[in-house]
Amino acid sequence: MIAPIKRREFITLLGGAAAWPLAARAQQPRMPVIGFLGPALITRQHWLTAFRRGLGTEGFIEGQNVTIEYRSADGGVEELSELAVELIRRQVAVIFASGPPAALAAKRSTQAIPIVFLSGGDPVQMGLVSSFHRPDGNVTGFYFLATELVAKRLALLHELLPRAEPTARDVAVAGRALSLDIQVFNASTREEIDSAFAAFLRWRPDALFVGPDPLFNTERAQLVTLAARHALPASYFQRDHVEANGLMSYGPDYADSYHQAGVYVGRLLKGARPADLPVQQPTKYELVINLRTAKALGLTVPPMLLARADEVIE
Repeated sequence: MIAPIKRREFITLLGGAAAWPLAARAQQPRMPVIGFLGPALITRQHWLTAFRRGLGTEGFIEGQNVTIEYRSADGGVEELSELAVELIRRQVAVIFASGPPAALAAKRSTQAIPIVFLSGGDPVQMGLVSSFHRPDGNVTGFYFLATELVAKRLALLHELLPRAEPTARDVAVAGRALSLDIQVFNASTREEIDSAFAAFLRWRPDALFVGPDPLFNTERAQLVTLAARHALPASYFQRDHVEANGLMSYGPDYADSYHQAGVYVGRLLKGARPADLPVQQPTKYELVINLRTAKALGLTVPPMLLARADEVIE
């Protein structure tokens, strides 16, 4: 039997049903917001995916129970500082800062909001933290051991090209240890990269050593193209360059580092303190060699070097 409902009663029930979820929504806590600060984020989509996976292991899914505000700085330190202030005004719960300039800009902007960094510069020497094991204040993160990696990368390049005299950034000390003649050329724009190539080609180098600078990742296509055009064997700091037809790279697994950073951010969102999360160093380093490029350059990669490679692109 269907019992009739008076019109007034029906409207009352309908109104009550609609009002209940509105009241429930009003009581729900605000979704936490993560501030993501770094250079040229458009070129780092695979790393952003790894960062999101790290967050997911701690139970945070972008768009479901957490929001990520992305701020990409393609300019200098001043732009990074402005973007860091923007994130603070957005009332983010945690800031993730990729690269030393972003980390320093974030720390200068707040001493209250937790910060997780990725840095190739020593965070203690830079003043980001006072200790690796128990960082004080609001900052923790991951350190890439850039100086030690320079020596290892240079040794690998020397193994591939025993007679090489590589052009490099920040490798003078490591070069002297291998009795190599080093010339350093700096560049901070696309135009300066072109100028640097023109300058060091007059010096007739045997190889090129590209330093770990965000610009050189953003402009990797330019670097790889110029090296190929001038038949110059080159060593890079990220596998992205080798996937773009560069010769070889050795460095940390950046995707894994972004994943671990996502885990740290998730723990901070759950209430952990930066001081309880020690600054870590990557545990995974990878040697990647592009055999197609080696053949195009007329190079024979030593079998022992190939055997040690984590990946060979053929």
